[in-house]
Amino acid sequence: MAKQPGVPIGRSADRNETVAAFRSRLEKAMDKVGVNQSGLARAIGVDRSTLSQLLSRSVDRLPRADTVASMAIALQVSTDWLLGLAEEPGQGAAILRESVEIARPDAIGGSDRLLEQWHTEAVGYKVRYVPSSLPDLLKSDRLLAFEYADYQAKSADDMKVTTENRLALSRNPEMEMEICCSWQALRSFAIGEGVWADFPREDRLEQLEYMAALLRELYPRVRLFLFDGRRVYSIPYTVFGPKRAAVFLGQMYFVFNTREHIRTLTDHFDELVRAAKVQAHEMPGYILSLKAACKDT
Repeated sequence: MAKQPGVPIGRSADRNETVAAFRSRLEKAMDKVGVNQSGLARAIGVDRSTLSQLLSRSVDRLPRADTVASMAIALQVSTDWLLGLAEEPGQGAAILRESVEIARPDAIGGSDRLLEQWHTEAVGYKVRYVPSSLPDLLKSDRLLAFEYADYQAKSADDMKVTTENRLALSRNPEMEMEICCSWQALRSFAIGEGVWADFPREDRLEQLEYMAALLRELYPRVRLFLFDGRRVYSIPYTVFGPKRAAVFLGQMYFVFNTREHIRTLTDHFDELVRAAKVQAHEMPGYILSLKAACKDT
């Protein structure tokens, strides 16, 4: 092999391999946590154009050391792994706080304020959400008034404001959310069973139409999947990209900040999506088909 003037044999090849490994692992880590270029650029404090150049096959360069470190923290991997120096993403120095927290409404000045903060911080990442009943994002004012008429922790008016804020956030082009719940829960609402027994039929019909219209408008940024509750089960929780996962316990949230916990809940959610009986693109039509099941109460 001919030697190029001034360039030791192997140096160029080694650099190309390092750059290729970095680019490949960066893309893999971004895909794993569900973050796009805009979200990662914002998280690490660089221009999107700078990140685009680093991901381009036509650019043969590595970022500065501090940028690599910021990427590792945002993506929950080690710098050694990003640079191809380690085989496992978790090798190297610890990059996350190994902690679990309990978030109580009385300790944070309102749980919904904290939830809004978490959702805002997760813009650019994929949010995965298993609701305790119907998704709050898709509830009409009448349904919120019914649910929170006698609720002590918050009022229906408070929830309306929270829902409006979350709906506005979902219209952000950088927002991406997947929601999973059982088809049995949705059918129970349509029929008026259980906690919905006193919710009037005309209001249930309105809610179904409202959900279908919103899902049609927000797709594909917001995607709802329905699984079979007799085959798989899930407690209510939300995964805010790679930042945290919050399990809903009723009057409080169990918040996980560790990589292992977040990935475990992410994998569990992805299993729910794979087990879905009704896919996201089918949801508006499926929801409207439930109107025939509505019964007078």
